[in-house]
Amino acid sequence: MLKNDLILRTLRGEQTERTPVWMMRQAGRYLPEYIVIRNKYGFFERCQTPELACEITIQPVDIVGVDAAILFSDILVVPQAMGLEVQLKENVGPLLPDPIKLASDMARVRVPDVDETLGYVFDAIKLIKQELNDRVPLIGFAGAPWTLLCYMVQGKGSKTFDEAKAFCYAQPEVAHQLLQMITDTTIAYLKGQIKAGADVLQLFDSWGGLLSPTDFENLSLRYIRQIVAAVKDEVPTIVFAKGAWHSLEAMAATGAAGLGIDWCIDPKMARKFAGNNVTLQGNFDPAKLLSPIPVIEAEVKSMLQAFGPGRHIANLGHGILPNVPVAHAQAFVNTVKEFRF
Repeated sequence: MLKNDLILRTLRGEQTERTPVWMMRQAGRYLPEYIVIRNKYGFFERCQTPELACEITIQPVDIVGVDAAILFSDILVVPQAMGLEVQLKENVGPLLPDPIKLASDMARVRVPDVDETLGYVFDAIKLIKQELNDRVPLIGFAGAPWTLLCYMVQGKGSKTFDEAKAFCYAQPEVAHQLLQMITDTTIAYLKGQIKAGADVLQLFDSWGGLLSPTDFENLSLRYIRQIVAAVKDEVPTIVFAKGAWHSLEAMAATGAAGLGIDWCIDPKMARKFAGNNVTLQGNFDPAKLLSPIPVIEAEVKSMLQAFGPGRHIANLGHGILPNVPVAHAQAFVNTVKEFRF
């Protein structure tokens, strides 16, 4: 039995004594203890060594006091498992030196056996569960198919992903073939995470907000729907499509237990769009964690008031920034934990 199951109860819509809290990207770059490990091992070495992934995953539970651990990994382990080379350069971001550009490139992509290609993630989850010893739930995750296609086609990070969009508009059949392959791989991958012990799953559609509502439905949501349908009866699932607030109602209809929102939509409007049968997660601007601590405390309280009691998981509207002082992250978490309606 989990000693702290606040997040699970909130995702089920049950009343809880307080709002639960965790932070996207909480395992990593802002923690001095993580930087020590980062200076010794390469990025994928950290992801692929279960003992390292375990240590990094648990650090914020011990140091910051969050209500859940989230697996230390990366969304790009899936394109890697599918046959593409992925490099991750510190302070530069991801690089896929041989991206998908034409129908002929699809010969290089496969739907892999996830136990063979991603078994190290499942081993890490088993180890983390053992080490957490039921203190808090463990969140597993994957990237949504549209966001993964962006990297697999563009070959690197981008603010607009115009090449990825052009690929989808110019070669729709190839694009949908790739999206379906990513979807099939992701379903198998997430089922493997559940089997290994993940208590909750989050799907990250970091670039969903780059699409119009119609394109979001066609290139993203129809695949997210398949993934949520495949896993939602086994563990609660949270969908976070950054910037795609226009489709909150359609995302709620997938049956996801939670929907992540960023700071560009206010909680009341998000609730109006999403309806009352889903938990909202968010939506503190990560840059606000650079404010003085008294300002952080006041802003967190006003965020909590705006969401109101129940069906809310306090979180950031995107990943924590690397230059946030640990004391500021702790202030965010502690303010949520001490707050009562």
